Amino acid sequence: MLKTHKIALDPNNIQSTQFAQHCGYARVAYNHVLADFKAGLDEGQWHSHIELNKRFNATKHEQYDWCKALNQRAAHNAIYFNFQDAVKRWKAGESRFPKFKKRSKGQSFQADAGRGTTIIEGQRIKLPKMGWVRMFQTLRHLGTIVKVVISKTAHRWFASITVETFDNDTITDTRHLPVVGVDVGINHLAVTSEGVYYANPKALKNYERKLKRLQRQLSRRQKGSRNWHKTKAKLAKLHYRIACIRQDAQHKATTAIVTGASRIGIESLNVAGMLKNHRLAKALSDASLSSFLTMLAYKAERIGVKIVEADTFYPSSKTRSACGAKDKDLSLSDRTYHCSDCGHTQDRDLNAAINLRTVAVGHTET
Repeated sequence: MLKTHKIALDPNNIQSTQFAQHCGYARVAYNHVLADFKAGLDEGQWHSHIELNKRFNATKHEQYDWCKALNQRAAHNAIYFNFQDAVKRWKAGESRFPKFKKRSKGQSFQADAGRGTTIIEGQRIKLPKMGWVRMFQTLRHLGTIVKVVISKTAHRWFASITVETFDNDTITDTRHLPVVGVDVGINHLAVTSEGVYYANPKALKNYERKLKRLQRQLSRRQKGSRNWHKTKAKLAKLHYRIACIRQDAQHKATTAIVTGASRIGIESLNVAGMLKNHRLAKALSDASLSSFLTMLAYKAERIGVKIVEADTFYPSSKTRSACGAKDKDLSLSDRTYHCSDCGHTQDRDLNAAINLRTVAVGHTET
């Protein structure tokens, strides 16, 4: 099983500069072969990534003499993995034709020289041409290291370390645990059928005023000036902080849900369609429901907990969990569910979670 652990790095000034240089080298190699590939297509020729790599190697020291001091694997991996993957997805109709990479749109490079070549000791990692780099954490997974990607987010450098683990004891005996329904939303990140409410941190909403102020400051700066770069760095840090708050809440909630259930019932949400509602789009983006459901799915799979998805059109909120009747007139503003037939009163989200648990148990046809 492949597992990835993303760890923040603590490089010195020289290593930070080297990281940036290798990111630039990977970007140059990618853009070079993409231009060569496009030129070949214009002439009716198809060049494989292997051929394009050979052509790049034949001229790189003449065109980019600064690359001699760098780890050549940064360019090799950019061509053999990033470029090849982009072309494959384009051929399969999964994405558009590859675009040239910009310096301003993310910095990353694959640093390893192949399976099992990276050395990690405690809270440090040894990278070619850069030596030992301190890490803020120890590697969580044991096994063979198959890939190391160095990337930058805001002011921090990270190492995404992919490990092939050989332990088959990850499947947990959950038969003694309850079946749980989970309703995700905006007011609460998630509500379970057990009555547990996970708060939505609403990180974007809480920092919206500061975000707008920095965006206004950036728009007033002269692009490329020292103050423009300073403001842009502050803006990137704030975006990073917002993302961290959101991810922290999602990781804690999904871990707690998965480790406390034998089976989980959830809704099959069309998040892309929901985002078309302009009144809810900002709040939905802040909640990041797709990310939450993705975390829930891979954590459940890892320990053997089955997830049952209700049909997209299953009325989990409008169905009364106590008697099974449906209230077609229920609106989003109605937060408390009151059944006029049986007199049952319940929180709307908790009612939906109980119905999703019933789906997971298998008592309801969806």
